[in-house]
Order: sequence, then structure tokens, then C-alpha cells
Amino acid sequence: MTSTDALILDLSADLAPVKRRSMARDALFLLALAAVELALVFGMGAMRPDMGMVILSPYMIWKLGSLALLASLSSAIVMRSFTPPASARHGVALMLGIAGLIMVGGIFVTSAPDAGRSLIDRLSPAHGLICTAAIVVLALPMMAMLAVLMRRAAPVQPRDSAIAAGISASTIGALVFAFCCPANDPLYIVVWYSAGVAMVTAIARWLLPRRFRL
Repeated sequence: MTSTDALILDLSADLAPVKRRSMARDALFLLALAAVELALVFGMGAMRPDMGMVILSPYMIWKLGSLALLASLSSAIVMRSFTPPASARHGVALMLGIAGLIMVGGIFVTSAPDAGRSLIDRLSPAHGLICTAAIVVLALPMMAMLAVLMRRAAPVQPRDSAIAAGISASTIGALVFAFCCPANDPLYIVVWYSAGVAMVTAIARWLLPRRFRL
């Protein structure tokens, strides 16, 4: 046995076996946390009272369907990016393109009364800021879980993975919040929900890669 082999054996002698990472298991953890948040929202009676009447309306199908699509896609992208040699960069670019198409699609589900209101009335900044803050709060537990999963994995591009994690956490938080948000105007949803996603993504980009050697 060479000295190099002896050194390798010596260094690895006390290492504990590492449980193999499972993307499916990680995704279930994230899904379970989202389900807990949604259950808490329902348990607190925060779901919008007219949900039963509007659930099949075009704007609600657009809102919930779009957020569900973006949350699923972004979560798949970030989970995949945690495993070498995958990177989240191309996936994030694709997702942003899809988000752009979804925003354009909001034009076709805007009701005539909403379209006829003034811009300031449609945006309703006071309520919009509350919606943005709620999305950030709901996204933070998701971001914390993704930070743990990211730390246990081996992303080759931590910055890109952090951006994908922020988008994933925020879109899941936005999807949960959409069940209690009373807003129907797609313009309002695009502006303030996008603001929440941008804030969470910026926080994730700043915080998550800090413990990685770049």
C-alpha cells in the first residue's frame, strides 16, 4: 500500500455513511410544508369567503393555474440544480419566458369593469403592499427549507440555484396566498405578486450562497 492510499484510508476511516439524496423526497418535504401553510390559512378562516362562487371564473382559473404552473416548474428546476452538473440558469430563463406569456394572458381574462377603472384604482397600492408582504411572509418558511436542502446537496452554481430557490419559494407562497386574496384584477395580481416574488428572490440570492465556496 502506498503512502497516498494509507492517507486516504486514514482520512476516510471515521466518516459516517451519507444518505443518498432523493429529489422526490425533497419535493415531498416542500409539498408538505405548502400543505401545512394552506391548512393554517383555511384553519384561521382566511380563505376568501366567495371562493366557492369564483373558483371556476376565468380570472381565478388564470390566477391559480398560473401560480400552480410556475410553482411546480420552479420547484423542479431548483431541485434539479442541487445535483451536479445541473444548473438552474437555463431553467430560470425558460420560466421567466413562461411567466411573461402568463402576464400577457391576463389581458384576456380582465373584466370590462376592471378595465374601465383608473390605474391607481386598479393597483390599489395600500392593499397591494399588504399582499406583497403576505407573500414574502408565506415564502420565508419555503426558502428556509430550500436552504437546508441546498446545503445538504452539491449545487455547482449556488448563485443560480439561490435565484431558482427564491422564485420557487415565492411562487409557492403566492399560490397559498391566492386562496385568501380578494383581488380579481389581473393587473393588480401581476404587479403586486411580481413584487413579492422579486423581493423573496433578492433575499434568497443574497443569503443562500453565502455558506458556499464560490
